[in-house]
Amino acid sequence: MTNNNIPLTQSDPKKANRFWCWIPVLLLSLMLLVSAWAVLFKGLTGEFVWYGLQIIGPIIGLIFLIVTLIKIIRHRKGTPRQWIALAVSVLAILPIVNLFTPVRYPYFLSLSKPAATVRLPADAPLQVIWGGDKLKNNNHVFSPDQRWAYDFLVEPYFSGSANLNDYGCYGVPVMAPIDGMVTFAHDNEPDEIPGVISNNVTNPKGNYVVIKMESDTYLVIAHLQPGSVAVQTGDAVTEGQVIGACGNSGNTSEPHIHIHHQRIDPEVWGVGYGEGLPLYFRDHDGPPMPEGGYEIIGNKAVPLGPVVSHVLSN
Repeated sequence: MTNNNIPLTQSDPKKANRFWCWIPVLLLSLMLLVSAWAVLFKGLTGEFVWYGLQIIGPIIGLIFLIVTLIKIIRHRKGTPRQWIALAVSVLAILPIVNLFTPVRYPYFLSLSKPAATVRLPADAPLQVIWGGDKLKNNNHVFSPDQRWAYDFLVEPYFSGSANLNDYGCYGVPVMAPIDGMVTFAHDNEPDEIPGVISNNVTNPKGNYVVIKMESDTYLVIAHLQPGSVAVQTGDAVTEGQVIGACGNSGNTSEPHIHIHHQRIDPEVWGVGYGEGLPLYFRDHDGPPMPEGGYEIIGNKAVPLGPVVSHVLSN
């Protein structure tokens, strides 16, 4: 009987190395495609993808970076493919920077609809501290749900005092910016001590009111004074109706009025999700989308944004 020796198939190490070197390139290409898809399709899916890319992509990139470095060190000389793989692995890691340095979320003003145009949330002269489309003017732009949010102060502000009554905004009546339905009203969160960042991650909105507009989108008005919320879930509100008072509850550093516009009910998904939408103001003496920001002069923070006041329409 003839002995048929069938040779075992052996892997080619050179082919395996070539395949390994191209994986980071494929990974980066996939990350770019998924990022583009997230921007184009928006919504919660895009937001999940955006957050995932900041964690999963860098982890995989780091693995390939370490393995490629080991291969280069072991052979004391890297091939062109290995150097390409090394460079691409570094690029794949870069999105993790977004977790530590705010980056503007890729919703674009001209493509985001519907926009809302409402009155200012108070009759007092309001200092715009954060607002607008750019990171330098608006510290909210990295958060998808708060992409075009505003923070308003009332003079005096930036005192550093631990006394709430030393801030002009504290206790200022807050109005419904437009007719709508209250889909959620939350009260009885305590005021935080002003003059320092509270870092309240348990309930960052503090006391707040959510108003559903005719457009089926939502306004969120936050950081209200405890005990001041004057509406309940299910109430119909009219523009100019008092819904609460400015407070210092939630994630805040001093009394201010926060407002933003989003597509998805904020009670379905928490802070950080919800597809933020453009928000403009009418019936006041400033631009429709007032910009904020501040600069440090000496050791003092000086607001760059305008002071805007509601003007009664004829």
